[in-house]
Amino acid sequence: MAIIIHIDVMLAKRKMSVTELTEKVGITMANLSVLKNGKAKAIRFSTLEAICEALECQPGDILEYKSDK
Repeated sequence: MAIIIHIDVMLAKRKMSVTELTEKVGITMANLSVLKNGKAKAIRFSTLEAICEALECQPGDILEYKSDK
């Protein structure tokens, strides 16, 4: 099972920098980097909600499931 994170795609679509997103969401650059690079083991719904609000998107716009098969 693999969850693919598309934060970079949404940042590009919204013409927003990573720094701007971290300020709007209230998380550290390190934590956002872990999430963006697919190294995170979990994400809080409150963080996901804040990211979606900042990027004006739905969770499905930044999260994708791909089967390992």
